Amino acid sequence: MLEPTLETHTRVDLAAAFRWAARLGMHESIANHFSAAVSDDGARFLLNPVGAHFSRIRASDLLLLDAAHPDAVRGANAPDPTAWHLHAELHRRLPQARCILHTHMPHATALCCLQDFTLLMLDQNACRFHGRIAYDRAYSGMALEATEGARVAGLLDGNKSVLFMGNHGVIVVAPSVAQAFDELYYLEKAAQLQVLALSTGRPLALIPEAVAALAGAQWNNYPTRFSELHFQALKDILEHDEPDYAL
Repeated sequence: MLEPTLETHTRVDLAAAFRWAARLGMHESIANHFSAAVSDDGARFLLNPVGAHFSRIRASDLLLLDAAHPDAVRGANAPDPTAWHLHAELHRRLPQARCILHTHMPHATALCCLQDFTLLMLDQNACRFHGRIAYDRAYSGMALEATEGARVAGLLDGNKSVLFMGNHGVIVVAPSVAQAFDELYYLEKAAQLQVLALSTGRPLALIPEAVAALAGAQWNNYPTRFSELHFQALKDILEHDEPDYAL
């Protein structure tokens, strides 16, 4: 039996990410976009097609696009233009962005709508993102201009892997689909807890900076393949409940 190609493997993983985002309520109508690179330079990438609901996406449904060919935004299988302008540029410009997940998931997006908000080091899950979050406070409408992707890529340059987009949503980038989805999951968990804690109106017991930095390092150097094990468990559930995701 032939070993699956990188593209085949990535298609299955990305389809699983769509299905689980829908299960967890991280999706929004037929909007929001996930993508994953399938070439060494990041130029060739997979993206969800226009009009597809996350809960029904299959591996074979995903569009294969090339960031080096801007005419991809035209034709019968053209991607959503806002997705193209963001994802094509991020894949092309950021080596760490092998997978890009952009959602308007409710709790994280609620925090994006607070004036001058920064993710508080309020619990262990939040500490996972210590020092790795960028903020875009200049919402100016939908990403329908070619320059928007380059601007956003600049915000994520360096060691940043999460972008809080003011009045909009979040972007997570990672070296693999498994890592990106695990980050997205824990980001929403941390955001949910912060929304709940803030809603009490009581003083917050913030974690000291040194301890938050330590916990962040511990998270990101955990002795097991935590993200991969989590994502494989999710795929195992799909194999039982919704095996068509991998078709």
